[in-house]
Amino acid sequence: MEITIEQCRAARALLELSQQELATISSLGLSTIRDFEKGRRIPHTNNILGIKVALEQSGIEFIPETPTSGPGVRLKKESQ
Repeated sequence: MEITIEQCRAARALLELSQQELATISSLGLSTIRDFEKGRRIPHTNNILGIKVALEQSGIEFIPETPTSGPGVRLKKESQ
C-alpha cells in the first residue's frame, strides 16, 4: 500500500515530527519529504517505502481506503 501526501502529513503531526526529523529517520533528503508533502513530485517507490516504514516504526498504523471512507492514519496501540 502506498501512502498519500495527507497520510504523511497527518502521521508526522501525530508523532510531532518535523520534516527534517522524518527525513533523518527515513534516511532521505529533506527536499524529498518537502516536495512530496507539497505535491511537487511523487518520490520513487523505494523512497515512499522508506517514509512509510520510518513512520510505522515510530508508532503509526496506516488505514487503507474503504468504499465508504478515505485512507487514514492512527497511532498504534502499545503492547501491554
